[in-house]
Amino acid sequence: MTSFIALRQASRRDASELAILADIASRGFASWLWFAGVENGVSDTPLERGRLKMGEEEAVGSWRDAVIAEAYGEVAGVAIGHALGEGIGDIEATIPATAPMVALQKTVVGSWFIGSLGVYRHLRGIGIGRRLLDDQIERADSRPVSLITASDNEAALSLYGRNGFLEAARADAVPLFDNSKRHAWVLMTRSAA
Repeated sequence: MTSFIALRQASRRDASELAILADIASRGFASWLWFAGVENGVSDTPLERGRLKMGEEEAVGSWRDAVIAEAYGEVAGVAIGHALGEGIGDIEATIPATAPMVALQKTVVGSWFIGSLGVYRHLRGIGIGRRLLDDQIERADSRPVSLITASDNEAALSLYGRNGFLEAARADAVPLFDNSKRHAWVLMTRSAA
C-alpha cells in the first residue's frame, strides 16, 4: 500500500479542513445546504457554517466520525462514516433537495454509511481515496458498507465499482437551480467482508 499516506482520527481542530473536504466530496452540495446558516445569521459564509457543523461535539457526521489522510506533509483527504442505525427511519427531510438521499439511506439501515469521501484535486490519483475507502471498509467490521454518489460523478463511480460496490438503487436529484444539470443519486453497497 502507499506508505507515504498516513491516516489519523480527526480532531475538533480539523473542522475547517473537514468542511472544505466535505464540500469537495459533495461537489458543492454541502455549501449549498450550509448557506441556510448564512441566511439565518448563524454564520457569515457557508464554509463558516460547515466548520461549525463539523466541530459539533455529538453530531453524526462531524469530526468524531472522520478520518483524515495526510500525504506530503499536508491534509490530503477525508472519509466520514458511521453505523446507520434505526434512527434514520425517524428523520424527515426538511429540505426537498435532501429527500431522495434520506429515502435511499432508509433502505440500508444496519450498514456502515460513508457520508463523505473527498480528496484535494492536486492529490488525486495516487491512492489516497482508495486508502480511505479501505479504512472505512475495515471500520464496518462485519456490516455491509453503503454510500451515495451522483450519477454523473464518473471518478467516484469507478473507484467504488473497482472496490466491490454495486448499485443498489437510485433516485432523481432535486435540482438546486433552474439551470442545474440533471442527475440521480446512486446508492451503492458492498457486501459485508
